[in-house]
Amino acid sequence: MGAQSRLELDGCSCRQDLETDGVFFSDPLLDDFEIQRYQEDRLDDSFNNTSWTLEGRIGSLEALYTGAYTDREADQIVDYADYMFVGQYLPYYVCDGSVTYPSGNPSGTCQAPDMFVNSMTETEINTHELRFSTDPDQPIRATFGGFYSDLELRELNSFTYLGANQAIAFNGKTGFGPNFSAQGANVKDTGQWPNGVIWRNDVMRTDEQQGIFGEVAFDLNEEFSIIAGARWYDIEVDLEGSAAGSFGNFGASTDNNAGNNLDTLFSGANPDTASTDGTITKLSLSWTPNSDSLFYATYSEGFRPGLLNRPGGKTNPAGTFTVPFAIDTDELTNYELGWKLDLLDSTLRFNAAVFFSDIEDLQTTIFDPSITNLFFSDNAADAEVTGFEGDFLWMPDSINGLTVSGAFSFNDSEITRVITPTNDVVKGDSLAFAPEFQFSLRARYEWSIGSGRIAHFMPHATYSDESYSDIITINRARMDDWLMLGFTAGITLDQWSAEFFAENITDEMAEISRSFIYDRHRVSYARPFTGGIRLTYDF
Repeated sequence: MGAQSRLELDGCSCRQDLETDGVFFSDPLLDDFEIQRYQEDRLDDSFNNTSWTLEGRIGSLEALYTGAYTDREADQIVDYADYMFVGQYLPYYVCDGSVTYPSGNPSGTCQAPDMFVNSMTETEINTHELRFSTDPDQPIRATFGGFYSDLELRELNSFTYLGANQAIAFNGKTGFGPNFSAQGANVKDTGQWPNGVIWRNDVMRTDEQQGIFGEVAFDLNEEFSIIAGARWYDIEVDLEGSAAGSFGNFGASTDNNAGNNLDTLFSGANPDTASTDGTITKLSLSWTPNSDSLFYATYSEGFRPGLLNRPGGKTNPAGTFTVPFAIDTDELTNYELGWKLDLLDSTLRFNAAVFFSDIEDLQTTIFDPSITNLFFSDNAADAEVTGFEGDFLWMPDSINGLTVSGAFSFNDSEITRVITPTNDVVKGDSLAFAPEFQFSLRARYEWSIGSGRIAHFMPHATYSDESYSDIITINRARMDDWLMLGFTAGITLDQWSAEFFAENITDEMAEISRSFIYDRHRVSYARPFTGGIRLTYDF
């Protein structure tokens, strides 16, 4: 019978609205899970997502088209008092001029560093992908297609220093102003800034990606197969708008057009796009000596697109480093040897791989007030990662109803070359968020208690070794190792189930993230001891 054409359409749409108060990190110098904030942090976040899938057959080819559209808006207030520990020019904005630039004995008042960021973001994303596949049961089979995505991100961040409204200039006038974003720039708000707004980033980022991909698998015989693949990509990131501050108009009259200091204007004067194109490849050889074993060797390449820097052109005091307007892609080359095994009469499944990854021109984000008061990115280093990882599933014949599963990873990461001319990146240091050892272990025992009822008990454990939050030594902090224990126990009857759960039963303060960006430790912990009951009904 010849191949027939067919067509199937599927889609979904969802909406989510989120309102939160407070933050998800703590100050380790205070009592457990405590933080001092001077503004009420809040977030209103909503998004709409619509996706669709079209499946069909064209002759002997399976065809699949997927698309999605996402629209997201977020309004946020973020306390900014931590900036006072690194903001070298903060006294200029919140102190009387006679304090900041005294002649003789200082006099006057410094206002409290009561600061916040009013942040608004609007995001729209379109994605489309079309792929074709040949018969997967043939000795030569292929998958190929293309994709396109378009992202538009509007960001308006108003850095508000309330004390600036009371600071008195040398001419006796109070505050700063008037302040405006750069004239002619692509901004959302062209009007005068609200009182107290000292810095404002009003920018538009667009990210356009397109590519063509393909993969072909060859069965050399019943045991050996080769997979070869490639992807061509073309990416352009564009950044326009105004990043402006109020330096130079302290005590300026509000009834004239005295302008503010324009920190950066993205226009034709400076590069406003970061673009790249190229091809990455993959080659894999697999060996299947029997139905219980598969071994493979893989070579693959990857990358991350380049970025643009808002403070491009800023130079450190020594004149040895200038913030680039655009940074290059970073590139990954990976070598991997792995296996998938069914052992002990198929009661034990063990999958594992050893790998070596070589990273060139590693991208990282830097905050160094001695260069600029804005975050910027750079291709800071080359690095290597050597690792061994795996997972297993064991169902012993001797204990009916018992299942033991787990996963592990060993990683040795190292910076092999420093590119950015700074002592804040150190050759030999490990990469960020790269613990040397991690594991998870779970045992589930099920048994019948009559009349179709099944009971279970499942203890579990998770461990992570210590690691660092950054490769930039002035910005990073060390995260402690941790071990978390928990269990579940429950009963299932037909469509009903009831389960008692207990997570982090030792109340471990597990550090899952840590920051030292503003010279103050901020730690995000895993949830403390939590217990409860879950009731479920399957319709």
